[in-house]
Amino acid sequence: MGNNGYVTRPASARAPRLDQVCAAAVEVARAAITEVDPADVGEHLQAVAEGDRLVTHYFECRLAGYRGWRWAVTVTRVPRSRNVTICETVLLPGADALLAPGWVPWQERLKPGDLGPGDLLPTPPDDERLAPGYLLSDDPAVEETAWELGLGRPRVLSREGRSEAAQRWYDGDHGPNAAISVAAPAAARCGTCGFYLPLAGALRQAFGACGNFYAPDDGRVVSADHGCGAHSETLAETAETPVDEMPTVYDDSAVEAMSVSRAPGSVEAAEPAEPYGHP
Repeated sequence: MGNNGYVTRPASARAPRLDQVCAAAVEVARAAITEVDPADVGEHLQAVAEGDRLVTHYFECRLAGYRGWRWAVTVTRVPRSRNVTICETVLLPGADALLAPGWVPWQERLKPGDLGPGDLLPTPPDDERLAPGYLLSDDPAVEETAWELGLGRPRVLSREGRSEAAQRWYDGDHGPNAAISVAAPAAARCGTCGFYLPLAGALRQAFGACGNFYAPDDGRVVSADHGCGAHSETLAETAETPVDEMPTVYDDSAVEAMSVSRAPGSVEAAEPAEPYGHP
């Protein structure tokens, strides 16, 4: 048996037919552009059917600074009438038009370092980086402080806030991929440095503060695998200098016998002579 259910057919969208009366009203559409001088309206580009007896005429825009923009004038007429009326006139960007950058909320336009002395940066009440201080978090250090009577902060970092901060620090100038870290010796990592001050809480395993006065990261949060040449265990190795042998001043390997004359009366005449000619 066949299927006797209802048969539905998808409705096909019929393209609007270009109305010839509205399409021929080029000069009527041109005259409707009264916001600028006639010289700022260029050649007629095209006529596009928007609906039944509804046509938009496009004209070239010659205004300075509006390269690629087009004047758009929409006209229409009632059925069985030869009179065309104006619906609207607008200036629209074309495919190669110069456009201003998209609007970005002010809190998203801020960059590190934009906040100066006297500036105020209010935090939205629904900031996902923060959580109410009375809520338990997965950070023991935060819970220890937040639940102390009278010392709890109104809001603390949420898990999303900590993750965002940790990723930003790790990818920044104080992480392992920084130029100074890449150039440092492989063993000169901050986690093994005596000047490394680990953070408290959940970030302790990955981040700390640098306390080396001579290091470029002094007073800044660095990752444990960051590094520099001011590591506490970096010792200056003294190169061994070979000692040159002094030239031989004299050779005592052989003794040459020398006869010494005796002065008259220095010794008894009957006394035998001493060895080696000494009296």
